[in-house]
Amino acid sequence: MTARRLAAGGPGARPRNRSDRRPLAAVATGAVLVLALGACSSSDDKDSTTKSDGRPELKVSGAYVPQPPTKEMAGGFLTVRNGGGQADKLTSVSSDVAGKVEMHKTVEQQMQQVKSLRVPAHGTLRLERGGNHLMLMELERKPTKGQTVTFVLHFERSGAVTVKAPVEATNYTPKK
Repeated sequence: MTARRLAAGGPGARPRNRSDRRPLAAVATGAVLVLALGACSSSDDKDSTTKSDGRPELKVSGAYVPQPPTKEMAGGFLTVRNGGGQADKLTSVSSDVAGKVEMHKTVEQQMQQVKSLRVPAHGTLRLERGGNHLMLMELERKPTKGQTVTFVLHFERSGAVTVKAPVEATNYTPKK
């Protein structure tokens, strides 16, 4: 018998049954899946690259100002979450109650003024007691409990973000 006869299913050829076709069907299905997944993963890779190279996505929460014990200065605290794939920097802050707002970090229990604070991609910047924080200087009025202080946060990439911060008791500690 010739190979052509067997392939053509002519006389003397073995009748084909379903079990003969299964390995071939499995190979064909596997090849189609590999090609389809390859096509999907390359478009997904482009999407994830776009997302990770995308703009910062900032959300500010937990803002508050403790009522200051003196009329000279006050502190400001808040959290900035970045859900985006690119880092940002807080470069300056202004307020409706202060002539000047400084950004500080605390190193070995010493406050140090800084020019900017980094907000990492997919990360968080916490401005809190004992750590990074805002210092409101040259107060135009002493904030008292129940009032609201407005901050304008200026970010390198995201631009200005306005935040309303309630004035809390001097010893206020937010729930974590």
